[in-house]
Amino acid sequence: MTKLFFALILSLTMVHSAVAQSEPQDSHDSSRWLAAIAKFEAADKEKMPPKNAILFVGSSSIRLWNLSKSFPNLITINRGFGGSQLADSVQFIDRIILNYDPQSIVMYAGDNDIKAGKSPQRVFADFAEFVAIVRKKLPAAKIHYVAIKPSISRWQLVTQMRKTNGLIESYCNSDELLFFVDIDKPMLGTDQKPRPELFAKDGLHLNVAGYVLWNKVLKESLRQSGCLENAKTKSK
Repeated sequence: MTKLFFALILSLTMVHSAVAQSEPQDSHDSSRWLAAIAKFEAADKEKMPPKNAILFVGSSSIRLWNLSKSFPNLITINRGFGGSQLADSVQFIDRIILNYDPQSIVMYAGDNDIKAGKSPQRVFADFAEFVAIVRKKLPAAKIHYVAIKPSISRWQLVTQMRKTNGLIESYCNSDELLFFVDIDKPMLGTDQKPRPELFAKDGLHLNVAGYVLWNKVLKESLRQSGCLENAKTKSK
């Protein structure tokens, strides 16, 4: 690791500390997810997923993603828990991420955070904390952050969401092991509004067509990071 990387981590730690002081997390309670995390652990006791997989983590867009159908040639693990925020993935990182020793992590989180009233700086600080923990325990793991999507039901929050995406994208561009997966632009129509044909009836979650689009964009990110080549080698 370079001096630049360590300097970046230090600066991000300072940012996280400053944001934490201005936006106390006392109101954020991850205990509501204990039952969901316990179910993951119970499933692991029956059959532990293989190491070096691609682990998907985050909120309902991850939980509802049919990974075996979307990525049949990849070894994947789904640890999405619907309604969760980025801070929840940080809280349970030892129990649903680090214990699997994945080669790559695909994260979708931040959508619910902005809906709950958190600032872009707060969400970015939580992501920086997540990355710092992964770097310490899994220094070679790659992280693909799927941008907060533009949705019909939360369109009024799009400015805050895009500010968050911008902060995280700039961070990802500074680290060769971080990848920003931009699904914002492909999900917009000619009117620059979310394309209705990509969403379920609630205007928030994706339908089959929405996931087909996400699959295409993520596969390109995985290809650029070398994950697809590694998966093909292991499957032989």
